[in-house]
Amino acid sequence: MRFKFLCLAAFLLLIGSLLFSGCGKKSSQTNDVAPKQNAVKSATIAASFYPMYIFTLNIVKDIPNVNVINMTKPTTGCLHDYTVTPDDMKNLEGAKFLVINGAGMESFMDKVIQQFPHLKIIDASKGIPLIKGEGDECDNPHLWVSISNAIVQVKNIGNQLAALDPGNAARYKENTDAYIKKLEAEREKMHQALDGIQNRNIITFHEAFPYFAKEFNLNIAGVIEREPGSEPRPKELDDTIKKVNQLKVKALFAEPQYPAKAADIIAKETGAKIYTLDPAVTGPMDADAYINIMDSNLKTLEEALK
Repeated sequence: MRFKFLCLAAFLLLIGSLLFSGCGKKSSQTNDVAPKQNAVKSATIAASFYPMYIFTLNIVKDIPNVNVINMTKPTTGCLHDYTVTPDDMKNLEGAKFLVINGAGMESFMDKVIQQFPHLKIIDASKGIPLIKGEGDECDNPHLWVSISNAIVQVKNIGNQLAALDPGNAARYKENTDAYIKKLEAEREKMHQALDGIQNRNIITFHEAFPYFAKEFNLNIAGVIEREPGSEPRPKELDDTIKKVNQLKVKALFAEPQYPAKAADIIAKETGAKIYTLDPAVTGPMDADAYINIMDSNLKTLEEALK
């Protein structure tokens, strides 16, 4: 009897070990297969600064496993003589593409290409005529401030992304077309409001608005500070005051990204009023930000030039 009991126990132990071994093998096979089933290609697209980020954000909207990052800090503003930081360069790690404004705006590109030779560069300035600089000044790179140029830049980004990432080409084209329709609607709205305005003389700060002025046939009668942070010399300030009085300019347009101490002096001496015109180099990190900024600029111009 004892012998039968021992045999039965041994038999049950053997069956149990086989069942346990079988379960373990099945689990191992499942772990091997799962990563292959879930493996999906992804793409990180970096943008050199704020407006390029907003444009690209619209172009990659709702495309799975494609995301956009802003290379530079959101508060950077314009990239005049900008020096990239270690954090900026770290943002490019893992990125497949880098969208740049081009036209000489990103002075740090040599360093980027040297450190990331396999990074594909998408130049948004292709085919856009540049406004030539005066004397030793470089061509003006502030293309995106003109909404018509922004439309061309969005097309450039969409077309180049589609060529570099053909698997998502249809989605890039669909999103590009949809965003361009929004930009065209905003452009039409702005032209309808501004084309009939009689007073077209404006004074701006920095060289951010020549393309914008060209788009809406505005006359930039003077630029108070050609470079951010560079206060005008006393003679330049005096000449600007004389010009404002001579042309009877009623509006001075400062930018929200920079302090404009000289504006207060000019306003006090001429009676002109200070308004804010935004070149869209900083702002909310959402897809509609550029259009919202342009809409705000339109309201400002309507009030200032009426």
